[in-house]
Amino acid sequence: MTASQETIDQICKLLEPFNSTGKALTPDTEISADLNIDSVAVMDFVMEVEDHFDIEIPLNVVSETHSISDLAAVVDARVKKA
Repeated sequence: MTASQETIDQICKLLEPFNSTGKALTPDTEISADLNIDSVAVMDFVMEVEDHFDIEIPLNVVSETHSISDLAAVVDARVKKA
């Protein structure tokens, strides 16, 4: 499952306030590991994504989602279902 570039770009914009490391965001960026974001901040970020795209992402899916491109693929799939 591949993600659209538009979705990746939107996720990067939403992730920017959580990027305290200042690292460049790419589709391969590991959200938690590369950006040193704790689980509470990850959940806040996921809620931002859910609100922005008007979708719900189950917790079990969140736990299996690591990179920006992983999350974008989940978002694209959820948006298509909605």
